Amino acid sequence: MRRLAAAGSALVLPSLSARANDDENWQAQFEASTTPWKSAFATVAGDIPLTAATVRGRFPDAVAGTLYRIGPAGHDLGGQRYHHWFDGDGMAHRFVIEGNEVHHQGRYVATAKRVAEVRAGRLLVEGFGTMFPGTEPVSAPDSMNVANINVLLIGGDLLALWEGGSATRMDPRTLETRGLKTWRADLAGVPFSAHPRIDIDGTVWNFGVSSSSGLLVLYEIAPDGTLRRADALPVSELPMIHDFAVTPRHLVFLMPPLVYDVQRKAAGMSFLDAHVWRPELGMRALVIDKKDWTRRRMLALPSGFLFHLGNAWEEETASGTVVHVDYVRSPDASSVFTRTREVMRARLLRGPGPRLTVASLNLGTGKATQVELPVEAEFPRMDPRLVGLRHRQVVHAAQLRDGLPLWGAIARTDVESGATQRFSYGSQTLVEEHLFVPDGNGPGWVLGTALDAGQRKTVLSCFAADALADGPVAQATLPYALPLGLHGNFVAA
Repeated sequence: MRRLAAAGSALVLPSLSARANDDENWQAQFEASTTPWKSAFATVAGDIPLTAATVRGRFPDAVAGTLYRIGPAGHDLGGQRYHHWFDGDGMAHRFVIEGNEVHHQGRYVATAKRVAEVRAGRLLVEGFGTMFPGTEPVSAPDSMNVANINVLLIGGDLLALWEGGSATRMDPRTLETRGLKTWRADLAGVPFSAHPRIDIDGTVWNFGVSSSSGLLVLYEIAPDGTLRRADALPVSELPMIHDFAVTPRHLVFLMPPLVYDVQRKAAGMSFLDAHVWRPELGMRALVIDKKDWTRRRMLALPSGFLFHLGNAWEEETASGTVVHVDYVRSPDASSVFTRTREVMRARLLRGPGPRLTVASLNLGTGKATQVELPVEAEFPRMDPRLVGLRHRQVVHAAQLRDGLPLWGAIARTDVESGATQRFSYGSQTLVEEHLFVPDGNGPGWVLGTALDAGQRKTVLSCFAADALADGPVAQATLPYALPLGLHGNFVAA
């Protein structure tokens, strides 16, 4: 356990006094831009009180409840602007849905970092992809924790999740920050990923990556929020890992060859820029036995990069257990170094989007294969009742548009046949993650947000899951635009 605690404090080494990525004034460039989509990356001035939306149609009874979302919303302070989308301070949102009424509230997560910087009137700490001159050395991961990636309701807390350190506790009703979550005394500050997986029995599985220590931390948490197990496993050439999947018997990690270099970090590079693309490693698939974490298999796939997985399931064949997993694959990691940076000065770089891909991992033979579907996709979500089980449908963002930095449509794709249906939003609308909400034995609903950059308003839409192309059955329009967020989860009333 001493080694496990050390994994947290060693995630990011104290940095040298480093220059920013370049000497240009990104804030001035952003402010000078006239592109309509720049509101997607603008800073929210402050907390947003509970506000009524304008509703068209009626939201189905199955989606009565609260959609919690989170994302970077504090992108600049004191004339300094972050150089990467993922760096901004997190703002949590709750959309309270009841028939023909929808209300929205937004509140910044009061992390120690944000409180200190707002008090100082300037940015004090480096970001995931930004180094400023004169920033303070990072003494521990939570000193740069921006709590901006995902949310999880568990044990009476709404947890605001980051990649490299602790979860942050919030009040689910008021969004007031309650402080850091410590699962066990020796786990204080240990990385807790932003992509936990909730098994069909309610068990929460999660992981954390200690890049500089080469340790993969695993968590098993009871439905009531009680920690059952946690341990750290050494993994050679441990890469950046954002997401994983579960089956009834296994934890499944796809590991792209984007590997952390301690020396680059010590030389003053940002955490992102300390990573090196090592395509000779390929995409490694690590499969871990849920009951016995010492039982592990490593399989090889062609080199590629990913952020997100959809789902995984397993079947018994004559040659052994085969784990099937769908994910969104890019040929390399260039987009995280370029496109998600340039938007911070309202510049547009385009390139092919990631494609929905299905991999099959044969644990008996040690062979792995994959099929790439002709479907551009990101933010895959599926029926939560089928986590770890055989499934067909994945809901995801789709359609990269000319003149816009991200996605313009929402789609539902059959991962076995490749058949897809979609709904395209307006020509100036940017799509965020959409979720699948079950409705008894029926087809269910798709619920999600989008930013109409032309109107500068955020909209919440609900679709019949089996009729996306017909458009939303209900839509709530806020009287303002929210910057693009990352992930969220729905909680029924």
